[in-house]
Amino acid sequence: MKRIFFIVFVLIPMLASAQSDEYQLTATFSDLKSSAKAYVVSAYGWTNYKVLDSAILINGSFHFKNNIEEPTKVGFVIEHAGASYKGWKKGDDAVIFYLEKGPISITGTDSAKTAKIKGGIANVDFVRYNLEVMAPIVSLYKKMQVAMLKLTPEERKAPSFLKAFNETTTMIGRKTDSLKYVFIKQNPKSYISLVALSELAGTTVNVTKIEPIFRTFSFTARNSPLGKKLAEKLYDNGPTAVGKIAPAFTQNDINDEPVQLADYKGKYVLLDFWASWCGPCRAENPNVLAAYTKYKDKNFTVLGISLDQPGKKEAWLAAIKADGLPWGQVSDLLYWNNAVAKLYRIKSIPQNLLIDPNGKIIAKNLRGDALNERLATLLK
Repeated sequence: MKRIFFIVFVLIPMLASAQSDEYQLTATFSDLKSSAKAYVVSAYGWTNYKVLDSAILINGSFHFKNNIEEPTKVGFVIEHAGASYKGWKKGDDAVIFYLEKGPISITGTDSAKTAKIKGGIANVDFVRYNLEVMAPIVSLYKKMQVAMLKLTPEERKAPSFLKAFNETTTMIGRKTDSLKYVFIKQNPKSYISLVALSELAGTTVNVTKIEPIFRTFSFTARNSPLGKKLAEKLYDNGPTAVGKIAPAFTQNDINDEPVQLADYKGKYVLLDFWASWCGPCRAENPNVLAAYTKYKDKNFTVLGISLDQPGKKEAWLAAIKADGLPWGQVSDLLYWNNAVAKLYRIKSIPQNLLIDPNGKIIAKNLRGDALNERLATLLK
């Protein structure tokens, strides 16, 4: 009897835990035809979607029920009146929200686009995030688009326009980041803040800036699947992690002369991964140039590593000249197959690594003011 009681005592909380991870989604529409079908699809990327669940209309409602690990951004898409979920594009009859454990309801007439969503803490925060962060940014992009439409095709090809375009998109990007940081600071317990921080980290995570914020999140958030992915980026133990000795390499410069990383031992050196075709890289070059000019006589230098494409050496050299970059430059002109980029696991640009005089990586992805601030503390 005691054994049976013990087994029941252990199983009850396990069953309760399993049930607590279940979502119950009910979508009710007053004017949909009975032939309609609905899908819940992954909402990250309009082309690489994945169907997570589906249901047919029964008495005016769609019913979905399944387990879920953490709040997940999804799209609810209705297939009816010629509209199909296949292709999952912005023109589909769909609404985006966060699917999470517990009851969630969607109510509407004959379209998902105008439907109302109720339920889930993440959805409440998601609505505020869209109003406080995304709406102002969308407005800026629309203004830029209106201005561009007033230009002729020839005017859009002009160097002055391309320069202004790069500067504007960089400004909007920084504004986006700034609004995300404000939202995170004001909502430290929100799952949407964890999503926003993961987006800020991207593939070029600034450990110095992101990690202190990540540590303020709850244990539950940090140990969620998304939190664990972010932790892997922050606490990378790979060959190019902060604290590791920078991997040695040799690559030819603009005169086809070999340059070794070892040539820079004894100096603080910024490895700057960029390319002539990379707008954000070119927009960041003035910041790197300002730091170089300020600290070049204090044991600091820069080594540019270009991911320019085969046969594009002239474009690479022209960009160096146009941006006024006086430091060393190397490239094998193999685009994303650049040997140094592969060695350093570079998946996107711009990226940089700061190496100390002993060859140790001490920081990553210092951009704008962050680079100047870090150098100011090191090179007083």
